[in-house]
Amino acid sequence: MRGYRLWLVVILAIAAISIWMSLPDNPGIHILGMDRDVKIVQGLDLQGGSRVLLQAAPGTDFDDQTMEQAAKNVERRVNGLGVTEAVVQRQEGGRIIVELPGVRQQAVAFESIKSTGLLEFVDFSTVTPGTVPEGACILTTEQVARAEASLPEGEAPRPYDQYTCPSEDLENPVEEPALLQSGQPYRTIMTGAGLSDAAATLQGQLGTQWAVNFVVRDGGNRVNDFINYVANNANRSMAIVLDGRLLSYPTIQADLAASAAAGTMDGGIITGDFTRDEAQILAAQLKYGALPIPLDIIAFDTIGPSLGQISVDRSIRAGIIGVITVLLFMLIYYRVPGIAASMALLLFAVINFALFKFIPVTLSLPAITGFLISIGTAVDGNILIFERMKEELRAGRSMDRAIEAGFERAWTSIRDSNISTIIICLILYFFGNAFGASPVQGFAITLGMGLVINLFTAVVATRTFLHTIVLLIGNQLRERQELLGV
Repeated sequence: MRGYRLWLVVILAIAAISIWMSLPDNPGIHILGMDRDVKIVQGLDLQGGSRVLLQAAPGTDFDDQTMEQAAKNVERRVNGLGVTEAVVQRQEGGRIIVELPGVRQQAVAFESIKSTGLLEFVDFSTVTPGTVPEGACILTTEQVARAEASLPEGEAPRPYDQYTCPSEDLENPVEEPALLQSGQPYRTIMTGAGLSDAAATLQGQLGTQWAVNFVVRDGGNRVNDFINYVANNANRSMAIVLDGRLLSYPTIQADLAASAAAGTMDGGIITGDFTRDEAQILAAQLKYGALPIPLDIIAFDTIGPSLGQISVDRSIRAGIIGVITVLLFMLIYYRVPGIAASMALLLFAVINFALFKFIPVTLSLPAITGFLISIGTAVDGNILIFERMKEELRAGRSMDRAIEAGFERAWTSIRDSNISTIIICLILYFFGNAFGASPVQGFAITLGMGLVINLFTAVVATRTFLHTIVLLIGNQLRERQELLGV
């Protein structure tokens, strides 16, 4: 019995931690260098948000690998903007669907999603400050090289004066011709591929001007060309061009040029007339990579939180009714063993909820459905154990031996049934991942977690609780076996 007492201490400790993590005003874990929030993450169908449908721009060549890379970069960008638990899924026909739970700044997210993010540092050493307006369409050698590399074999490259940029005026969507330098493209010194990190920061004496700090990648593509340009062009300009648009062309300061010449330069600052949102978009694009193809937004819709709240309320009500029904069944039919099973079921529920908050698991309606189903399966193992235990008692075994036999002989059935269902959950999860069916993934995750936790609560916890009850009232149970459900 001493082993069960030790297990009882462990179970009570797990229960206490789980209850603390389940509290609605939980402050999170901020000890021993761990800084982690413990909170529920709701999916798009619960908290509301936006859904965006993207498609490869007309005339763009793409394959599965290109679309996969585009989807990964979109996901990194959106998460980098602080959109929690964004869901990015590929669809047939060069389409990508993006779900943005709780998004409030749709225009910011949309711009960061669809922009290809080709950042270039361009040679403007001969350009007089103020002669080229910011936002102008600029043709560069990198743009030309990429355009010509994508041409079908045998097709002649187009003349430089035929390169254009999409119009920024939605009411007048006329292509804008790209500016040239004496009939030639401006020279690209380095692209954003040479950067390893970027972040939006406040600059200026009053800390009111938004800029983007960047760090060059050690050994990155054209990084040496970039450093040499900075070292040799003190007090001259270098242009920052994003997707063919001139962001700014700041003057290279003498101290930065000296640092580059000395080999100690590891980054710099991109300045311009940025708002906070524009700086965050640019930092996300630099940090998480350029899209391999341009994407157009072909549809989007907004989902209000009111529908999600109704769904949450009904799901909570269904969960409470389900738990109470199962508890009543176990107490009425199995009596004292049912008490142990009911305590294990409550422990099962609180552990699940604590893990949902700690991991965190994004709770959508299918995910909640998976959890509710797992509540029903959580007592399946107890039913097998108790029925086997009743058979042993009817065969004349002692109570203690019948309890042990019930757990030992039912274990293989419990193990095999749960493992087989867990395998199905894994298949559902990978099926959802392959075909972009995130609701299927949410269902598989919560149901699978419930089955794994059930192996602990239905066997170890129930066994510990039942032995504890036997220690307290064992004599009464031996005299009145009807209390054991016989």
